[in-house]
Amino acid sequence: MSYTLYNRPGSGGFVVEAALTLADAPFELIELDSKVGTPLPESFRATNPWGQVPTLILPDGATMTETSAILILLALRFPDKRLAPPPGTPAHAAFLRWTIFANVNLYEAVIRRGYPFRFTDDREGYDAVRSAAIRRMDEALALVDAHVAGPFLLGEEMTVADVYLAMLLAWHRGDIEIPRLSRIVVAVRDHPVVGPIWRRHYGER
Repeated sequence: MSYTLYNRPGSGGFVVEAALTLADAPFELIELDSKVGTPLPESFRATNPWGQVPTLILPDGATMTETSAILILLALRFPDKRLAPPPGTPAHAAFLRWTIFANVNLYEAVIRRGYPFRFTDDREGYDAVRSAAIRRMDEALALVDAHVAGPFLLGEEMTVADVYLAMLLAWHRGDIEIPRLSRIVVAVRDHPVVGPIWRRHYGER
């Protein structure tokens, strides 16, 4: 039995597609006919009532949403593929910390920048929401950059947390020196498995 991933080009499902591919998991990719920054088709709410991608249908038919939760689940389901460090280790604790941190602080900042109408009903406040989101993302990225343990976030081996961070950097619109994270982006973009998926979604960004 296989997974089904709903996404649209350039959206957050990139990292889920990469994780499924790294895991050698059988999956069907359904790309919705919708551009990033525009509403998804209303009919998609039958699949995900919150109306967001990525949405992953598990082999048992259950629906899984929230990018960080999906990544953690896949890492646990495919331990031999080393998508994350082994559970119970200090490195796994760090993996959980930064994967959730990325979701709450980085991904959310991207959403606030791109969809300010979700965060204020005052149209005149849209620019303020956007600028605050960019500033907050810069602050969060600086914190993560300071905690990079090696060539990758957690040390010597790439995990899906690195792929996640690279994706968020591709969406970044601020101006900040984050040399460690910048090197991770290059490594992810050049990865023999993840690289082709990256270029399909983001080109040479």
